This record gives sequence, C-alpha cells and structure tokens, in this order.
Amino acid sequence: MSGLLALSRGIDRVTTLIGRSVAWLILLAVVISAVNAVVRKVFSMSSNAWLEAQWYLFGAAFMLASAWTLLENEHIRIDVIYGRWSRRVQHWIDLLGTILFLMPFTTVMLWLTWPALMGSIRTGEISMNAGGLPLWPARGVLVVGFGLLFAQGLSEIVKKIAVMRGIIPDPHQNTGPNEAANHEAGLMLTGRTDQTDEPERRP
Repeated sequence: MSGLLALSRGIDRVTTLIGRSVAWLILLAVVISAVNAVVRKVFSMSSNAWLEAQWYLFGAAFMLASAWTLLENEHIRIDVIYGRWSRRVQHWIDLLGTILFLMPFTTVMLWLTWPALMGSIRTGEISMNAGGLPLWPARGVLVVGFGLLFAQGLSEIVKKIAVMRGIIPDPHQNTGPNEAANHEAGLMLTGRTDQTDEPERRP
C-alpha cells in the first residue's frame, strides 16, 4: 500500500501544479476577449482566430483543471441524499462512484478522442471558419484532460481505500462543499440565520 500511496502523492502533485498553472488561462482569455472587443468597436476589425483562441483557452482551463477540481473535492454533488449519510457510507459512495462511473467514462473518452487527435494531426485539420485555427490543439486538450482525470481517479481510489482502512486521515473530513451546504441547510430548516453553533437564548 505504501507504494500506491507514493504514486498517489506524485499524481496529486502533478495535478495541483497543472491545475494552478492553467487557471491563468482564464485571465488570458479575458484579456484577449477585451482587446478583441475594443479593436472590433474602434477599428471595425475582427479575427476568427482570436475568437477561437478564446474558446481554446477556456476549454483548456476547464479540461486541464478538472482533475485538480476532483483532487480538491469541489465537483458538484447532489447533496440532498449524500449529505444525510454517515462519513463511512459517503466513502463507499465515493469509491464505488469513482470505480463504476468515473474510470469507465474517462477510459471511453480516451479511446474515442485519441484517434480523433491523431487524424487531426495527420490531415492538418483546420477550423472551417475563415482565418480559423488548427483543430489538433483543441483535440489534444481533450486527450490530456481526460488522461489527467483518469490518473487522478486512480489516486482518489488509492486514498479512499487507505482512509477506509485507517492508514491515512480523511483529507476531506471537514472540508468541501458538502459541509458548508449542509450547515446552511440546517440553519434554514431551524429558522436560524446566524452562522454560529451557539444555542438560542430565550428571555
């Protein structure tokens, strides 16, 4: 198990480095969008290449940071049911969900996107828009993004099993969207609007 945990830590480090790096692509996309809008309004000029660059950057940030989002336990869940179970049951839900849904899904997507990427590179596929960009970088982002998500899924499986066996502490025991959402829901159900856990004082 120690070897698998070492592998998991390595995957987590790579995932975090890539996730924090590609987050800056959002800022770059915003800058390009703003400059493109100014140029179009002031000089009546536009370029499909710049428009497509914005899509590429946003798509790259979304796909390449998805594994980091999984690592940080920030993917959206349906907490109405999940949040009512004990932490042990939640561990089982997370583990089985990763094994039965995430891993098969990412495997299928890698199987489908890899040939498309190779074909795009081989044929020199270019956007159908006038002055558009080559399409292989966008297809490459899909392959890399699903590859990172697959690797992070393996890391999460290893960590979840280690947590359930008591080998490592639960990294998300009191963190993540569930805790805040459940606490807020509890306040609403009891008619309280304060954000403290102090009991109500009656006169």
